[in-house]
Amino acid sequence: MTTFTTADGITIAHDVQGDGPPVLLLHGFPQTRAMWHAIAPQLAQHFTVVTADLRGYGASTKPAQIEDMSFRHMAADQRLLMQHLGFDHFHLVGHDRGARTAHRMALDSPETILSLTLMDIVPTHLLLDALTQQVARAYYHWFFLAQPAPFPETLIGHDPNAYFESCLAGWGGGMDTFDADALAAYRSSWRDPECIRTMCNDYRAAIDVDFDLDAADLGRTVDCPALILYGADGIMGQAYDVAATWADRLTNMQAVGLPGGHFFPDTHPEETTKAIAEFLKSQT
Repeated sequence: MTTFTTADGITIAHDVQGDGPPVLLLHGFPQTRAMWHAIAPQLAQHFTVVTADLRGYGASTKPAQIEDMSFRHMAADQRLLMQHLGFDHFHLVGHDRGARTAHRMALDSPETILSLTLMDIVPTHLLLDALTQQVARAYYHWFFLAQPAPFPETLIGHDPNAYFESCLAGWGGGMDTFDADALAAYRSSWRDPECIRTMCNDYRAAIDVDFDLDAADLGRTVDCPALILYGADGIMGQAYDVAATWADRLTNMQAVGLPGGHFFPDTHPEETTKAIAEFLKSQT
């Protein structure tokens, strides 16, 4: 593990491997950069692969305020990290919260992004603005975690493994489909009370900060080549025509459904790697 600290004092834990065009991989909730354990080494045969913990997650800084956990701040951290590593332009891949961070980075710093891969999300503003009963029931955590502190933190803190493993199993399949070492890394992170707090603030910021930022950008598009991947058996794949939700936001897009639920990068890494690699190679 290597760390980089921004001028604002945010330390981002990350790993770098491989050689070739740069690719930044961003994880989601409730995970860490360990989610790329099976994917990054394969991509590193052709690319310089950077895997990083988002602020508030893993070994990165846990900032104090709700607004500190906005996708805009998360995106700025990662752009500065890549510049620090010598990459002014790079391919960007994100899953879940990492994908939302990636979309925000592509809006805020389009000149830096060579291609954009978003995995198993629909646009944040769309999900919140046109919320359906089906999605509200399945993605209840968006609203539980966003409750005022310390209510969700207290309940989760009673048994973090039970809560967060219910998320993994509920959206992605049985716990036996997750790699043991990756699970150990996730558990080590989410047992930290500070990490629980910042993950809750992530979801608070999505409603209190990110929704308005996205509303202001509804007329804008991302024009770099983009790939949308989604779990064919997952909640997003069942509740939405995922590709259609991005059609007015990404002007150069392709979409592919992959086996599994929300956590297909963990549970189906070979298929995920193949889809990402084929897309990236077509852009280089």
